Amino acid sequence: MATTNSRFQRRYPAEMRERAVRMVRKAIAESGERMGVVTRVARQLGIGPESLRNWVKQAEIDSGKRPGVTTAEHQRITELEREVRELRRANEILKAASAFFAAELDPRLPRKS
Repeated sequence: MATTNSRFQRRYPAEMRERAVRMVRKAIAESGERMGVVTRVARQLGIGPESLRNWVKQAEIDSGKRPGVTTAEHQRITELEREVRELRRANEILKAASAFFAAELDPRLPRKS
């Protein structure tokens, strides 16, 4: 079972998440009711009901049944944010190098030695 402390959040394998979501969908289809299904399935699998509720919600988004950012879109956004950070860092390094070489090459500017 996942702990309540966010520093020690447990990561469940994708197969387990998919199986749990399928179990919820099957239980809803069989009973025709949504009330209490997530909690019951979560208890059976020994996972937190809120985790399972989030997985079901994300599965609905990924399948187009609910609006929101899909898993693939979220991964792409994360990649792009990482790339932006790297490019900004490279840009700062290039600015500093450019200023250094400009000062070295321009005799009118005071040299820092």
